[in-house]
Amino acid sequence: MRLQPGLPLPRRSQPRIRWVALRAHLKPRSVAAAAALLSSLACAPGSAPAQQARVVVPPGQVVAVRAGRLFDAKSGTLRRDQVILIKGDRIAEVGADVAVPAGAIEVDLGGATVLPGMIDAHVHVNTGGRTPAQRALMALANAQTDLNAGFTTVLDMDSRGGFNTVDLRDAINRGFVMGPRMQVVGQSINQRATNYYPDGDSGRFWQGFTEGKNVNSPQLARAAVREAKLHGVDWIKIYTTQDFVGQVHMWTADAALVNSPSLTLEEVQAIVEEAHRLGLRVACHAYGGEGMNSCLTAGVDAPNHLLELDDAGVKVLLQKGLPYVPTIDDLIALEPADLRDTGGRNSRLRLLEQAFKRAFAAGVPIVFGSGATSEEIPHGSQANQFKYFVKWGMSPAQALQTAYLPAARMLNYGWERQIGSLEKGKFADLIAVAGDPLADVTEMERVRFVMKGGMLVRDELSARARGGH
Repeated sequence: MRLQPGLPLPRRSQPRIRWVALRAHLKPRSVAAAAALLSSLACAPGSAPAQQARVVVPPGQVVAVRAGRLFDAKSGTLRRDQVILIKGDRIAEVGADVAVPAGAIEVDLGGATVLPGMIDAHVHVNTGGRTPAQRALMALANAQTDLNAGFTTVLDMDSRGGFNTVDLRDAINRGFVMGPRMQVVGQSINQRATNYYPDGDSGRFWQGFTEGKNVNSPQLARAAVREAKLHGVDWIKIYTTQDFVGQVHMWTADAALVNSPSLTLEEVQAIVEEAHRLGLRVACHAYGGEGMNSCLTAGVDAPNHLLELDDAGVKVLLQKGLPYVPTIDDLIALEPADLRDTGGRNSRLRLLEQAFKRAFAAGVPIVFGSGATSEEIPHGSQANQFKYFVKWGMSPAQALQTAYLPAARMLNYGWERQIGSLEKGKFADLIAVAGDPLADVTEMERVRFVMKGGMLVRDELSARARGGH
């Protein structure tokens, strides 16, 4: 039995989200457990108030997942014929000789590869919409699309004009809607500028700096961080390179990036210090030049892009123990325009390849982040980045690992103790693919089983889903 709420994804090419009840995997003695699970998943329309229709796992639920192959995110190896025993929303045991208790719900993935739920450390679940309702629905749909594709945790890197991602995160955490685990920036405290702002009063989306403040001094920067914290964010996001100078946009005549700096080093340092003082972390969008150097020198927690990363920048990353988040999907979408505007001489994707290879060769921790944003940079297909990582020098195992423990360590609140690997005591966030991703990393683009915190989100892979008994 499958529950299909009928919520279509934004693109027809994406599979529909299916919130799957575990009844399909039950042995007869487990019918009572299935009934409890179903009652936690949904109520008939109009039959119960919203607080009784929460998407939660009964704490007494016991599930045993049999994995033909299990990816060990720590070692980067596959373990054969494993059992993952799940109690409530947590993993109780993992191993080849785990005893399955009577009454447990059994899920047979004996012919599949089971992996931890992936982490995407750079998404934007809403960057459009003309009304608050449109923005909220877009954010929810994109978040659920990411979950359906196997990304059980995401870091939203700027909701572009508001803090509705805080509400979405909280609604997911409270079980009011299905979605991935989220950490959120909310609204960045200084805007990205690919063009200059028109001088007008209509500013429906861009209405000024955070809470009417700007960051044109270290003290104003600190004030903006404090305001953002009061909105409930987990992270602060800053942009330290702008993509224009006057009428020149992105590329100079000699096919070099513009990289006009925005914040000063002193302002970035004040932001990082204030955020850390308040328990927040800082992410930085930077392509190169002074803006990139300011972020690295100040020790931001999540340096993103770094297209012009040089040996000096790599040295700072290593000295400060910082990770590197190279987003690829957004640059794939920008590649045709970049090649057009530079006469084929340069592109951001080409620059990223060089930066990635330099950082990887030096041993900088690489964290998976896609830049998924919109129809042009779609949610749900982010796993296509793994093949670029392999093309650029990683083994398939190393590529997969970028979406696990390095990403979990970068997240706020010590989440590496909760997610990023399939270990006793961690959340039961797991996914599965039919083939062997260490032999063909593109298998990760075809996730067919998703579980988050013991809740079965999607199943097109188990023995029962294939028509077995």
